[in-house]
Amino acid sequence: MSPTSSPAARPVFPSSGSSSLSAARRARELTATMDGPVVDVLVVGLGATGAGAALDAAARGLGVVAVDAHDLAFGTSRWSSKLIHGGLRYLASAQLDVAHESAVERGVLMERTAPHLVGAQPFVLPLTALVSRGQAALAWAGFRAGDTLRLAARTARATLPAPRRLSAVETRHLAPALRADGLRGGLLSWDGRLTDDARLVTALARTGAAHGARILTRVRALELTGSGARVRDELTGREGHIRARAVINASGVWAGDLVGGIRIRPSRGTHLVLRSEHLGPLPAGLHIPVPGETNRFVLVLPQGDGRVYVGLTDEPVEGEVPDVPEAPESDIGFLLDVLGSVLDVPVHREDVVGAFAGLRPLLDTSAASGTAARTADISRRHAVLTAPDGVVTVVGGKLTTYRRMAEDAVDTAVTARRLTAGPSPTASLPLVGAASPHVLDGVRAPRRLVRRYGTEAAAVHALGASDARLREPVVPGHPVTRAELLWAVRHEGALDAADLLDRRTRIGLVPDDRSAALEVVREVLGEELGEVRGGASAERG
Repeated sequence: MSPTSSPAARPVFPSSGSSSLSAARRARELTATMDGPVVDVLVVGLGATGAGAALDAAARGLGVVAVDAHDLAFGTSRWSSKLIHGGLRYLASAQLDVAHESAVERGVLMERTAPHLVGAQPFVLPLTALVSRGQAALAWAGFRAGDTLRLAARTARATLPAPRRLSAVETRHLAPALRADGLRGGLLSWDGRLTDDARLVTALARTGAAHGARILTRVRALELTGSGARVRDELTGREGHIRARAVINASGVWAGDLVGGIRIRPSRGTHLVLRSEHLGPLPAGLHIPVPGETNRFVLVLPQGDGRVYVGLTDEPVEGEVPDVPEAPESDIGFLLDVLGSVLDVPVHREDVVGAFAGLRPLLDTSAASGTAARTADISRRHAVLTAPDGVVTVVGGKLTTYRRMAEDAVDTAVTARRLTAGPSPTASLPLVGAASPHVLDGVRAPRRLVRRYGTEAAAVHALGASDARLREPVVPGHPVTRAELLWAVRHEGALDAADLLDRRTRIGLVPDDRSAALEVVREVLGEELGEVRGGASAERG
């Protein structure tokens, strides 16, 4: 069948209206897809951009299959700072288009598509002896410019308050852990922050599923062409083909493994995980200037779950890209040194209860330019590239702009393969659980659940109301309950312990907590998926 068959001849998957992903749905849809009829669009990769592309194409009425060798948000999309940046950093490097695009996409997420997952985060930049008055003036000008970006993006003042100067007393009130000696005040700014980046990807995939997209995890693309892919079901080992009229490669740092001629220069960002009690109350996050650098900060990010993240670095990565990057001791030492420059309470290596590293899929343009720039200096503009055989690859960019990246990739695929589809509707398409602040305020569930599940929080909470055991925390001192694990298996496509601990929840970021939670996870998986399979999966996780 020709890639440009008439619309009447093209099967478009009917939307069931259900956003629930489960092992049973995966098995059913994989059987219907592998070696089945030609589909409109095949998306490879289920990070934010891939899941966004699957949603974008399905929302235009196209028949979509999206596969990933592992799980939703397995790669870079779960290792971010959880921030939805407004583009301030890009103003400083004169990337005005990237800055404006970031600010626009931040507003889309905060006000229209995912207000339950993205909220306003205050940050304090402490003015210590390490920050000269000239540096402080430059930072203040930057924050004012960032507020102008907010205005240009038409994001409401109620969504993101204005920056302002702080006295030393106000600064210590918002960040009591700061050292008082030499503190002459601070600068308060605001940006967007995700409750959880992996939960955003899960919401994207589920919203796509509600529009008819087939979301297939544990399906590895072995070979990619413009007319489809040879794939393998990683659970059974069965191989087959998925035929498609258009193919989008959204596999991030692994994009060059599937399509020739694409050079990715990964950049590693490392974060530390600390217990909240070590730093005390943190009503605001911190921007800590890196000594000797301009426009580079270490971020202190309170999470509201008993943990604080400290990041991030920006270091080039050479060699083969691992499935799960490790945080090197050199990065950990660097972050601790910068943290120690402003805190009253010392933070030692033994206080670091976890660490994680993510790889940004930056497009390597050094061969064309003849120079090898630092990864910190490589543009965060995304690129949509079309191979000679028609495969569309989307690379670069960042989490904040995933939706625009997905839209551009689908636009390119639709045009190149002459598919019949309208413009993207995703800028105004609410994700699963999204609603106005007024509606979210009325959801009868704990606020923590509303920030993670939106309007579905009441259903998650009801699971616990029906069974006292499901109200129990999975790990003492961490808020996640058994009910949330059960919901993840029934509705969010979790298939094993790693899915539950490392992506649907973030318990696994602290190795001790991960070990303590395994027994409960085995029980939930055993009850939902069968004792034999559940036990094996838990061990594998």
